[in-house]
Order: sequence, then structure tokens, then C-alpha cells
Amino acid sequence: MDEIFGEENWVGELIRKTKSMTGDKNTGLNLQHENLLCYAKNTNNVFLEGDEKNFSSYTNPDNDPKGDWVSGDPSAKSGGDTLYYEVVNPFTGKIDYPPKGRYWAFSKETFEKYVNEGKIIFKKTHAANERGFIFKRYKNELDSFRNPVNSLCFTDNLFMNQVATKELRELLNGDFFDNPKPVLFMKSIVFYSTLSNSKELILDFFAGSGTTGDAVMQLNAEDKGNRKYILVQLPEPIDTKKNKTAYDFVKHELKAEPTIFEITKERLIRAAKKIKTETIDKKIAEKQKEINELKGKLDLENKGENIKQLNQEIKALEQQDLGFKIFETTPIWEDYNFEAEQFDPSQTLFDVGKLTEDDIKALLITWKTYDGIPLTKDLEYVDLGGYNAYYSNGKLYLMHKDFKTNHLKNLLEKIDTDKSFEPRSIIAFGYHFESARLRELAENIKSYSNKKHIDIDFIIRY
Repeated sequence: MDEIFGEENWVGELIRKTKSMTGDKNTGLNLQHENLLCYAKNTNNVFLEGDEKNFSSYTNPDNDPKGDWVSGDPSAKSGGDTLYYEVVNPFTGKIDYPPKGRYWAFSKETFEKYVNEGKIIFKKTHAANERGFIFKRYKNELDSFRNPVNSLCFTDNLFMNQVATKELRELLNGDFFDNPKPVLFMKSIVFYSTLSNSKELILDFFAGSGTTGDAVMQLNAEDKGNRKYILVQLPEPIDTKKNKTAYDFVKHELKAEPTIFEITKERLIRAAKKIKTETIDKKIAEKQKEINELKGKLDLENKGENIKQLNQEIKALEQQDLGFKIFETTPIWEDYNFEAEQFDPSQTLFDVGKLTEDDIKALLITWKTYDGIPLTKDLEYVDLGGYNAYYSNGKLYLMHKDFKTNHLKNLLEKIDTDKSFEPRSIIAFGYHFESARLRELAENIKSYSNKKHIDIDFIIRY
């Protein structure tokens, strides 16, 4: 890890309690934990945040327009002569100085400003040993509503292996993995290191049972997040002798080739169904109940706005993405000379005749991802007079052979007449086009763009 990320990007080490049995080694030592190593690409860009703070002590007894507050310590460890002065209570005459060895946390000018703003208030009655004023710390002025991450935060029994074993048993009706990780463990890691309102990407390149994907989906459903995940799992064969339960489950129940990947996939499918039923549908029912209660109230201010807001929240819940796509790596073509010693433009890098329809689709997925089109958004088929093109987000892909002049004519006519069809980039798979056809396309698109005063780029890719 030091070699990959650099020693300077070591963040810290956290401990997870894995079990609680008594001495299971000849030495009498019972190892009950494992270590979670935390590294960053750049520690300057990392700030982990733990669970939410407890705000039960914050109140607003004086109806302060700035909201809930708690009495805070007005002193600081360091300072100078300008931060050491007396504070006189105008009601009781009590004189306060900073505690011994400390200073006020603000200058005298700032103190007066805080008094005028109501951030500092003088007590009208107090005990002899009490400070004569209150320094308010407002909830809405906190830098974060969450605590730091504690290195011992995973030592509770909730994070043990047996919890994860039970979770998997209930979901898949069997014990298929040794030492699985509990969903709460992975969910906490994701929560501590990501923001719900951003499209953060979580990568797990040893997916195993798929706990990480399950955790991301659960967390998104709970806090309306938009995190995404990538799980990587080899189609590792399941040994029927070492794990007959898993082998039989995949072979007979799933009716698939017995590999770990099949268990990963099935876990995500079942987890998504469970999340929809137990979390999303439940939230929708609760909000629908609120709407019905609001409708039953005759005179209620902002009733319409409240109902509208609840309907929007229901719509967002209904659109919560619990789906996933499966991608499989394939061997590179034997004659694909990616690093030729000498480049001969008259020769192709590989035999394009070997490309199947699935190969074209795989290439399209690579290109659309490169072009910023979400994986979850399907490309739309566009019929150009018998030639199938693919369109999304202002990008039109021409992938197949036999593109003729009449197809070009259909393309330009569709741009003219179909207001929902507005390609800003037309991308052609160069290997499937003759050079004369590519020139014709480029010239006609440029001419059309100039005539219509619009910008359409013509791009050739190989």
C-alpha cells in the first residue's frame, strides 16, 4: 500500500471485531479483530466524517432568530495581552476573567459585537462561582454536523462475521462464504468517506458476496444518495468438495455455471428487492399517509405546498436506482497489433471481420462512457432509411458498414424535421467506412452546419 499510494498518504488504521469466542490458539491468545487500512490518493483532499452529532442539548429558550444554541466555552488555550481583559455583568456586577492559564477566544471589540448581536448574553441571576455571561454556540454555525471517525468504531458486536453470515443466510438461504463482512460495516465505510448528494463512485475489486453493492444501495435508499458502485469478481469456479452448498445452490437453484460471480449477482438482485420492499415502499407509504392526513385538514396554511413537496419526495423514491449492469472482459484478438514497431496506415490493426454485434455493443459502451453518457442510460436506435445508428445526449454513433448516400440524406432530413433529434457530434467507426465515404460525410455535415448556422462535429474513431 505504501508503494502504491505513498507513505505520506497513509490515513490511519481501524479495528473491526470479527468474533468473540474464547482462546482458540495453543498460546491461549484469542484474536478477535482484524485491521482496516485506510489510504488516500492525496491526504490533503480527505476529511472523513463519522456518525451524526447528538444535538439534544441544543435548544432555543430565548427564541433567538439564529436558531438552536448551546452554552459554549468562551476561552482559548493561547493568546496575548489583548485577549486577557475583565468582563463586567451589568446586572449583577460580577467580574469575570479567563480561567487560569487561558485567554478569551475573542478580542474586546469582537466581544462587544457579540453582545450587540445576542451571541453573548449576561445573566440576571447566577451562583457566586458561575460565569456572569453565556457564550452561545449556534447549531447552524458548526463546520460539520458529524463527529470525527473513531478508530474503534467497528468494535461493537454488530460488526462481527457471524452477523454477516446470518445476513447472507436470510438472503440466499445458505452459508456460502467464510468470514463475510456485515453490510453495516461496509455501509459505514461508504458513509464516512462519501457525500450523499454527489455522484461518488465506490470500487470493490474483490466483490465476493457483493456486500459493497448491497451497502451502497441501502445507504442511497436511506439518505436519498446517488452513489454508484463497481464490483469486480472473477468467475472463479466453486469446488463441489470444498463448498458443496454453494455449488448446489448455483447449479440447481440458479441453474448456472457454479462460479462465485453467480452468487455475487444473485445477492445484488435479492438485496435490491429487499431494499425496495423494506425501505423504499415503506417510505412511500408513510409519505402517502401524510398526504392523506393533510388533505383531511380543512384550514391549514401552506397545505398545497406541503402536499406538492411530499409528492416530489415520493417521485424521487420511486426513481431510486436499484439496478446494475454486468460487463465481462473478453480476450483481445490474436492479431491485434496494439504496439506495432512501425505503423503502416494502409494496414488495419486487426481483422474487423471478426467483430460480432456484441463486440460493437461493447465498443459503444466504451465510447458512450468516454463521452459522458451514463451507463444507466440506453442508447436510442435511429433508423436512417435502413441504416441503424445510435443516439443519446446529442451524440450520434455510426457503427456499422454499408453507410450509403441515401442514409446521409435521411440523416440530414431527420435533423431538419425532428425537433427531439439534435446531434451535436456525429461519431463514425472508421474501420467500417471507406475513406471516400468518410470524406463525403465530413464535407456534407460541414456544409449543412454552415448553412443552418449550427455546430455539428464529425469525429472518426478507430
